[in-house]
Amino acid sequence: QVQLAESGGGSVQAGGSLRLSCRASGYTYNKNCMGWFRQAPGKEREWVASISYASVSYADSVKGRFIIWQDNDKNTLVLQMNSLKPEDTAMYYCAARSDAACSAEFKYWGQGTQVTVSS
Repeated sequence: QVQLAESGGGSVQAGGSLRLSCRASGYTYNKNCMGWFRQAPGKEREWVASISYASVSYADSVKGRFIIWQDNDKNTLVLQMNSLKPEDTAMYYCAARSDAACSAEFKYWGQGTQVTVSS
């Protein structure tokens, strides 16, 4: 059974940084696609970033500020968030697929971790 557990959320002032982690159990990265999504109150869930053996991609809203990578030794997906803005405030979710098709719907989801950025 695949389980994804996010951690690292919290409250920070604008311009600050946070690092989110997603530890996977029952799942091996193995070049498959994993990603981060977020959902702000009253808004639809939006894609933030994704990574597979073939590509690393970012939403325009976070490009140049966020970095996604895999720590294969720890079977953990990481999202480093720098220069945070109030509009980054949201619940952040880790997601995974069983293949490298990052453009397709994600099958596995974590419970989310809250990020709050104050101005």
